Amino acid sequence: MPDTPADDVRRPEPDRRTVRRLDPRSLRGLAHPLRMRLLSALQESGPATASGLADRLGESSGATSYHLRQLASYGFVEDDPDRGTGRERWWKAVHRGTGFDDTDAFMAHPNPAVRGALTTYMHELAAEHAEQLDTWLGTAHEWREPWRSVGELSGFSLRLTPELALELATRVHELIEAYRDRVPEPPAGEHPRSPAPDGSAAVRVHFHAFPRRID
Repeated sequence: MPDTPADDVRRPEPDRRTVRRLDPRSLRGLAHPLRMRLLSALQESGPATASGLADRLGESSGATSYHLRQLASYGFVEDDPDRGTGRERWWKAVHRGTGFDDTDAFMAHPNPAVRGALTTYMHELAAEHAEQLDTWLGTAHEWREPWRSVGELSGFSLRLTPELALELATRVHELIEAYRDRVPEPPAGEHPRSPAPDGSAAVRVHFHAFPRRID
């Protein structure tokens, strides 16, 4: 069978339900406060323009345009051809989230720039979680029942081995994934911020687990 010309090879459409596994290069490309906020906004609320994101995040459109192009160069976002026009460029997230296969490999990486990028990424992620929780606490009264009663704010202290801590995290992830398809996702680009006609709403779940010294 003759080889297919390179120009005719079509790359498969990326699976937007997948989680992008970060490597040292992509981590360094993402680990910037504004880039992480831009990517999170696109993942949560669907496609948007640089100017729309600038208004939402309180940034200049020049800054959002630059960092969106940087995100695109690392494969985190791409053009949305169904929405783009000659005057406006729409962007969409390529994956539904980001993560690591082995965080320890980054913590112990010989390149200090990679270790620094991991620190930036983790601190920005923690700040985003805190901001989202703070927003819920400040606006919970605006939601009707039964939504006002479903917010959860709990902390637990356990004594575990590293193996048991990993088992716990794995089982929590599996439990959350089991709920992902229980309610159909809205059409692409339509992410209601309030309950939809079917009674569903976007629900954010945070899970933190880490060892502590008690002294």
